[in-house]
Amino acid sequence: MNPTRRTVLIAGTAAALLPAAPAVAAARPKAGAVPPYASYWYPDSLPPGSPGAGVTWRSLKTWRAADDADLAFNAASVPLATRFTPVPANTTARSGQARVQALVSFGPTSSNPAQGSATADYYALTHWAYLDELVFWGGSSGEGLILAPNAPIVDAAHRHGVPVLGNIFLPPTAYGGRLEWTRDLVQQDAAGHHPLAAQLVAVAAAHGFDGWFLNAETGGGNTALGTAMLGFVKELNALAAAAGQRVTWYDAMTVNGTVSWQGALNSQNQAFFQTADDMFVDFRWSANTLAASATRAEQLGRDRYALWAGVDVESNGSDTPVSWDAIVPVTKPHTTSIGFYRPEWTRNHLPADRRAPEDFHEADDRFWSGRSLDPSRPDGADPWRAPAVSVADRSTVTAVPFASVFNTGHGLRWYEEGAVASDTPWNHLGLQDRLPSRRWVVRTAGERPAVSFDFADAWRGGSSVLVAGELDQPAVLDLYATRLPIRASTVVELTYRTEAGSVDVELAVATAEPGDAGAAPPYRYLPVGRRVRARSVSGWRTAVLPLTGLAGTAHALGVRLTATEGPVRWRLGALAVRDAVTAPAAPSGARVTAANGGDLRLAWNAAPGTVRHYTLHRVLTDGTRRFLAATGQRALFLGGLRAEQGERAARFELRAVGELYNASTPVTVTHPW
Repeated sequence: MNPTRRTVLIAGTAAALLPAAPAVAAARPKAGAVPPYASYWYPDSLPPGSPGAGVTWRSLKTWRAADDADLAFNAASVPLATRFTPVPANTTARSGQARVQALVSFGPTSSNPAQGSATADYYALTHWAYLDELVFWGGSSGEGLILAPNAPIVDAAHRHGVPVLGNIFLPPTAYGGRLEWTRDLVQQDAAGHHPLAAQLVAVAAAHGFDGWFLNAETGGGNTALGTAMLGFVKELNALAAAAGQRVTWYDAMTVNGTVSWQGALNSQNQAFFQTADDMFVDFRWSANTLAASATRAEQLGRDRYALWAGVDVESNGSDTPVSWDAIVPVTKPHTTSIGFYRPEWTRNHLPADRRAPEDFHEADDRFWSGRSLDPSRPDGADPWRAPAVSVADRSTVTAVPFASVFNTGHGLRWYEEGAVASDTPWNHLGLQDRLPSRRWVVRTAGERPAVSFDFADAWRGGSSVLVAGELDQPAVLDLYATRLPIRASTVVELTYRTEAGSVDVELAVATAEPGDAGAAPPYRYLPVGRRVRARSVSGWRTAVLPLTGLAGTAHALGVRLTATEGPVRWRLGALAVRDAVTAPAAPSGARVTAANGGDLRLAWNAAPGTVRHYTLHRVLTDGTRRFLAATGQRALFLGGLRAEQGERAARFELRAVGELYNASTPVTVTHPW
């Protein structure tokens, strides 16, 4: 990035890891269990001197998947889902035009936990419905320049159909950049190939992410270096395309090898754009340069929306003044796509005493949905043109079974069937559900209730949906745009709790799309009534509703709430659409692969069939089960365990969890103290 605008990441302090998932077997462990972190490298040569505390210097050129002890912790488990675009929630959002890219720093370059950590203070991105590409932003001259996204982020993004790119950052010399690192990246072998291009594609394939963002900002180059870089990008893009990956080029280095941010597609960077899938246009664009860039792209036979117009929101977020009509005009086709730089402002700008999950999501909803906090009713006077105003949302909810416990991927506690299973704050984005895309669309003729993710209670995971207000008129809450087949055996389960007031609950199901953008889905309402099964835990109830009389495809799901006594506090803990219920198979081969006192590395073989994630519990000598962690990966690090209740060996239970949150039989493993 432009050195006057970018923030260079520095080495961070290792976070205390929250055990994230299971596995253990009676095997003799190796010594030396250490926490796994997200991977980062230099292209080839390392800096002079010694790395700082917590930093490991590595060469990408010498990396081999078979030698990477942390790969099992860092490899994504969720394939990239296919998305569809429902009829837009408002009349201004468009499909097939501007797309949205986000460059996000989720943590430091070094010591970035591979599988979450023991804090809820985390950028738990949830508005995937408006995103088309996520870049795992970071890198620094003192730690490493090439970053592979950690698995939880890739799993969450893939579940919502969003590809994730690793980052290649060649820093400006003012930030420690060395021209030799650029030359290392583009080096050729005796056959004229670029070995690091093949390495980058191999890294992405092994880790399960979708390609690379290439940001070459080290000055001092010449035409020969520019030509070498162009050859490198061509080979990288060809190898990436063959592997189903993609490459985004950042507008910094020009064809003559110098660094000169253009703020446009022009003769200085056109060749790089032509060899990549798309290009991030530097922030110094204007309405005229963007319009000219769009025209040039089409003259080259390329899509104008393959250009991301950079919007720097690192400092001011949704208070950033932006010439929106230059990018996404209201009265004519969008000019280009949008490239957000550092939207994690929604977390970072909060003071330390206001970083509760609710505070973050309030700011994040403002950023993505707009001031009205309802995509179906955008505020035309809002100076911040949120993505929901211009870009149609997408969904991946296309197959049965489908279930959600509205888990955002972080929380203050961990809940299992309404009970607190762990009171340790946590984050692990890979455990995030497919979440409602239109947050929050409420249709009512009366006072609109407040709707939010809430972390004070949950059915499973760390969060639930809370509806609070007078509810002086019936209110319909849109939940999911879907393409779910309805069969004679299909049922919907709702798990909910009324905390204040009294509410009649109905399931809303639409079997067709609305006729026009902004119109309500043509819902039919199924009363919950006597179909409720009382739960014994904290007043949670589950209703099982057959979709009797409905046929074809469910296009939308929601709930209608009618208060008979108010004000109301009503909580939705889970929703599931299913036919028959089949228990998942158990994993196998669980084992301790390394141990150092109370620090353990665990691994196991994947359970056959579809697995949502794995859970790990500790079983104490009195039979008490204690939740430790969950993860989508087949490896886990546990830190700081101690012998309890005079036990001579720790006993663990590992389970596979299916799409309906039903668990397999446990696999038991012990570890002697």
